[in-house]
Amino acid sequence: MTDSQAATAPERRRRPRIMLHLACIAVSLAMAVPLYLIALAAFSTPDALNEFPLSLVPAQVSADTMSSFLDSVGVLPGLVNSLQVGAGALLLSLLLGVPAGYALARYTFRGRDAYQLFMLLSRALPIVVLSVPLAQLFLSTGLYDSTYAVVLLHTALALPTTVLITTSVFVAVPPDHEEAAAVFGATPLTTFFRVVLPQTLPGISAAALFTFVTSWNEVLGAAILTLDRRTLPAQVLSTLGNSPLAYRYAGGFALVVPALVFIALMRRYLLNMWGTTLR
Repeated sequence: MTDSQAATAPERRRRPRIMLHLACIAVSLAMAVPLYLIALAAFSTPDALNEFPLSLVPAQVSADTMSSFLDSVGVLPGLVNSLQVGAGALLLSLLLGVPAGYALARYTFRGRDAYQLFMLLSRALPIVVLSVPLAQLFLSTGLYDSTYAVVLLHTALALPTTVLITTSVFVAVPPDHEEAAAVFGATPLTTFFRVVLPQTLPGISAAALFTFVTSWNEVLGAAILTLDRRTLPAQVLSTLGNSPLAYRYAGGFALVVPALVFIALMRRYLLNMWGTTLR
């Protein structure tokens, strides 16, 4: 190998890394710029928001628009309803999805492949197809216009993904660990909670993150199944259609912040592409 070839070899190895960094920067900017613009508009005065061209540096920061939005009728109750629905859907999807994922990962039974395909096909149905029959069902059972109805709908939407994610993380845990725990006298339940579950916590956290974000952002089903107990996205959709532009940006900012806070709290438990936890 000549000196010139030896000199270009490290450069060739650095190119994929540089391209990866550039791609990460591009994706980060694509996500951060809209968030910055929404926050800028939400905390600008109405006069500053109507200026053209709009300055990208806040000249006059004001919380009046955001305060007026939060004081609007139905906003704070909608926020509470969204948090209740998100937490309920998260807990219910994990209670049902984690055992189902473990069974799919550890046991072979008739209809296993068809069961996984059926779960994926359930996500192919439009939300309107699910919401209208569910509205009729909840009207007959007395659950209509309640957070319980929205929790059940959001659980049905998130459960297939929860099962598939947890199945993949349980497959990654070697069965030898469970066999070794059984040799030392551990019961199956103790083995699951003390040996298997800690190793799959990042993957389960990823499923929980997906469930909460899905529930928080879902609006059509919540708008169909509720009237007075609407979640915040459904409330914003029904009340801000004819509102001034500043209030629309304030509503968008109020919808984004809780999801970002939850993602930040769950970040340290997630798996990155190399299989290590982010810290």
